[in-house]
Amino acid sequence: MPSGYGAEVPDLRATVTAARDALARVGVVGPDAEILAAHVLETSLGDLRMRMLRGAEVGPEDARRLGGLVARRGEREPLQHLTGEAHFRHVTLAVGPGVFTPRPETEVLVDHALAMVDAAGPAPVVVDACAGSGAVAIAIATERPATRVHAVELSGDAIAWTRCNVDALAPGIHVVQGDVAALDALLPDVAGAVDVLVSNPPYVPVAAVPRDPEVRLHDPALALYSGDDGLDVVRALADVGLRMVRAGGGIALEHGEEQGEGVRAVLTAAGWHDAATHADLTGRDRITTARR
Repeated sequence: MPSGYGAEVPDLRATVTAARDALARVGVVGPDAEILAAHVLETSLGDLRMRMLRGAEVGPEDARRLGGLVARRGEREPLQHLTGEAHFRHVTLAVGPGVFTPRPETEVLVDHALAMVDAAGPAPVVVDACAGSGAVAIAIATERPATRVHAVELSGDAIAWTRCNVDALAPGIHVVQGDVAALDALLPDVAGAVDVLVSNPPYVPVAAVPRDPEVRLHDPALALYSGDDGLDVVRALADVGLRMVRAGGGIALEHGEEQGEGVRAVLTAAGWHDAATHADLTGRDRITTARR
């Protein structure tokens, strides 16, 4: 546990403040203490803050539970693993060990995929490759209900989370386990008829160990690393995508901020047209799209 955390302070505001200070001392800044407290008390952040303003107290069992979660967060266990959920666009996903935690920048990937969906006509077909938690597939399926969505994931650990979230939030999604390099074999019924192929693939070079311990120690390696330059899965998707996507359809890929030029080159060499790289919410190059 981060030293100095007052887990037995009965005043809620003092307890949360102590938790916040303890996390700050080990380099964890932000609303994590409040989020963990709201999770323990099974309430919203707004209600938690109102209770703090009113001078509410916290029971000893809740204080001890919060103390345990603060200790784990101080050891850089991801916040989403502690609460068991991740918010993505308008949905709340179940997440935990074995699956990549969805990031806010991937919401921009969904924006570009939806623009392609909207241009595709009625009953568009979308394949989400490297589906992980199902965040992208579920966002598309729930925001564009007429879309037929297929989610493909290789990892046995991750696909358990995919199926859990799909069952809870968008049961119409077709979930398939397998290597995305063989999409045409996995999804023969839609080969050549896909309107949008979308993916947040692994794109970290094998020698580029992530700096953040939450990523380095807790995100699954299969979701992170992809060859010497990080683009091995991108190459596979560029090739199989030509067999999956119809003429005039599109591909949208997330990647590292310095990989836009490389991804455009891969797609162009494979035979895609009009490859273009787009910024995320922080202004960093993050998404590359192209047309079949």
